[in-house]
Amino acid sequence: MNENDEDHVLRAQFAALMQEHRDLDTAIAAMIESGVRDQLQLSRFKKRKLQLKDQIARIEDALLPDIIA
Repeated sequence: MNENDEDHVLRAQFAALMQEHRDLDTAIAAMIESGVRDQLQLSRFKKRKLQLKDQIARIEDALLPDIIA
């Protein structure tokens, strides 16, 4: 797999993770607005959202070239 293919795969993963992150945002907001107080589910959603944020940051680092100041 060449560098261009790797970038393509990373960008596809990035897009999927960003979509899942947005979906979780929507689900969390809907739970809060509707008054559903399932703290366990809410906690799981928030934990998954943090995991996604970490994965997104790693992919962004891989996609962006290192800039030496």
